[in-house]
Amino acid sequence: MGASGASGLAVKHCVPCRGGVPPLAGQELEKFAAQFPDWKVIDGHHITRSFTFPDFKKALDFVNRVGAVAEEEFHHPDILLAWGKAEVTTYTHKINGLSENDFILAAKIDLAFSAK
Repeated sequence: MGASGASGLAVKHCVPCRGGVPPLAGQELEKFAAQFPDWKVIDGHHITRSFTFPDFKKALDFVNRVGAVAEEEFHHPDILLAWGKAEVTTYTHKINGLSENDFILAAKIDLAFSAK
């Protein structure tokens, strides 16, 4: 799948999760994770990625782009902003784990980063 799978997810939109569905696990989770080698799956529960920048302003600009994407998708990650760095962590709160939405958001965030 590789990058083509990730870019395919970038054109999809997050679907509201109503809960009651199991989080991604096993081979299904591995299939999504393989498309995002820069993102780390933590305890099968959430994904995270650190982005680096030459200064605070560029990191802040990126965080603002991620915020706009999150609002468009109604799927909101945790974002840590520091000088020259932004760390993004996401999971689907309603199921307390990962869903396809998290990987859709990761694909869109990767696009926002490449647009720097």
